Amino acid sequence: MSKTVLSLDCGTQSLRAMLFDEKGNLLSKVKECFEPYFSPEEGYCEQRPELYWEKLCAATNKLKEQCADIWDTIIGVTVTTMRDVGICVDKDIKPLRPCILWMDRRKAKCEKKLPFKSRLLFKISGMDDVIKKNRVDCKSNWIKENEPEIWQKTEKFLQLSTYLIYKLSGNVKDSVASMIGHIPFNYKAKKWMPKNHFQYPVFDIEPEKLFDIVEPGTELGKISAEASRESGIKEGLPLIASGSDKGCETLGVGAISPETASISFGTGATIQITTPKYVEPITFLPAYPAVYPGRYNPEIMVPRGYWMLTWFIKEFLGKDPCACYEKTLDKQLDTVPPCCEGLFVVPLWGAALNRPEGKGAMVGFSESHTAIHVYRAIIEGINFELYKGMLSLEKKSGTKIQKIMVSGGGSQSDEVCQMTANLFGRPVVRVQTYETSGLGAAMCAFAGLGVYKDCDEAMKNMVRETDKFIPDPKAHKIYSDFYNKVYKKSYKRLQPTLFSIKKYQQGG
Repeated sequence: MSKTVLSLDCGTQSLRAMLFDEKGNLLSKVKECFEPYFSPEEGYCEQRPELYWEKLCAATNKLKEQCADIWDTIIGVTVTTMRDVGICVDKDIKPLRPCILWMDRRKAKCEKKLPFKSRLLFKISGMDDVIKKNRVDCKSNWIKENEPEIWQKTEKFLQLSTYLIYKLSGNVKDSVASMIGHIPFNYKAKKWMPKNHFQYPVFDIEPEKLFDIVEPGTELGKISAEASRESGIKEGLPLIASGSDKGCETLGVGAISPETASISFGTGATIQITTPKYVEPITFLPAYPAVYPGRYNPEIMVPRGYWMLTWFIKEFLGKDPCACYEKTLDKQLDTVPPCCEGLFVVPLWGAALNRPEGKGAMVGFSESHTAIHVYRAIIEGINFELYKGMLSLEKKSGTKIQKIMVSGGGSQSDEVCQMTANLFGRPVVRVQTYETSGLGAAMCAFAGLGVYKDCDEAMKNMVRETDKFIPDPKAHKIYSDFYNKVYKKSYKRLQPTLFSIKKYQQGG
C-alpha cells in the first residue's frame, strides 16, 4: 500500500485536510469553510486563532472517518497557511487577543523617531517612504501603541503556521519559508535580524518574543498525545516543515526556475517565479525564501485577488459565494468580448508598498454593460495587474517567462485559464490538482521523510501537467493593445483623484 502524507492547508476562507500519496495523487480531502474575518472597526480584519485549530480538528476527524482504510498509511504531517497573520500568546501559548490578518488596514502612528543610524541609511538608500509604510502597517507596532497591556503579557508573537505547529506538536518553531510578514526577518539571509541591524527598529519585536526557525523538510516535532485526541491524527507521527501557501503552490506546480511562472488565483492573487539568486521584484520588496531549499520566490501580489469575485457575487448579485455560483457566471464569460467593450477594473482594493494611496476603480461604464461585463472586467483587471507583474519579474530576473502554471480556486475554470493565456500571450498549464499548496507541502514532506532524496525527485514523481491552454493570437493582440494604450497608463491618471479621496477621508 502507498505511503501518504497529511497536508493541512489553512487559507483565508477555509481549511483543507488532504491526503496525498507519493505519486502526487490527492486521495481524499475535507474542506471546512469559515467567515474570513470580523471587523470591530472599519478596515479591521480579525479572527479568533482558536477557530483555525477547531476547523483543523473538524477537518482531520472527518477525513479520518472517510479514509479509515488508509489512515494508517500516513507517514508524516505538514502545515501550510496564509501569510502575515500575527498572534500574541502568553507564557502558556494561549492567544491574548484575536489575530490580525494580512488584509487588515489599521495603521500605527509610530510617532517615536527611529535611531539616527537607521534614519540616515534609509534616507541614503531612498527607503524613507517604504519604511514609513512598513512601520505603520506593522501589526505588532499597532498593538504596542493601542494595547500595551496585551503586548506586555505577550510571551511570543507567532505567525499562524507557528501557532498550528504548536497545537500539533507542543513545539514553538516554524519553517524559514513561512516567515513572510511584518516581522524582523532577513529574507536574503533567511534568519532573524540581529537587534543591531539597521532595519530591526522598523518592527522592533523583542528577540525573546520570536522563536526558532528551520529549513523546509526539517522535522519540527511529533504529533502530541493531546493533539491526537483532539484531531484524530496518530500520536507520534513526524511533523515536517514546509512553507507558506503561495510558496508551496509554486513548488506544487513545478515552477522551480525563472522561465516558469506560478500564478495563484486565490483570495490574494499572486505571480511568482523561483530564482537561485536573491532578486527583489520591486525595489525594497523582498524576495521570499522558497520551499525549494536554497532558492527564492520573487512575487507580485494583487492583495484582494479572487476575493473580489466573492465580494461582487455576494454584495451585488445577492448570491451565496459558497454555492459555486462562479461556475454559472464562468459559462457566460465568452458572451462578452475581450476588454468588455471598454469597461475595465483597476483591482487595487487596498494600499500597496509602492502605492500607499491605492483604491480600486471601475472605469468605462455605459448602459450596454451587464453584470457579466463587470464580472469579466474584474477577472481581466486582476490579470492585467498580474501581467504587469510578469513584465517586472522578467526585467528583474533577466529571464523571459515561457509558460505559466496556474492554481487556486480560479484555475478550475477553463474559461478563466483561456482568458489568462490570451492576455499573457503564454501557454497556461494546469497540473493534476488545483490543491497545489497542499501538494507542494506534501512534496516537501516526502523529501524530508526520505521517500525522495530532494525536491527535484519529488517533483519528477508527483507533478503531472494535464490541461494546456494556448493563446489566441487575435485575442492577445486586443489585450496587448488595450494594456499599452489604456490600462498601464490608468493608475497614474487616477492617482490625483485617489490622493484627493485619501485626504478627504482623513478630514483634509
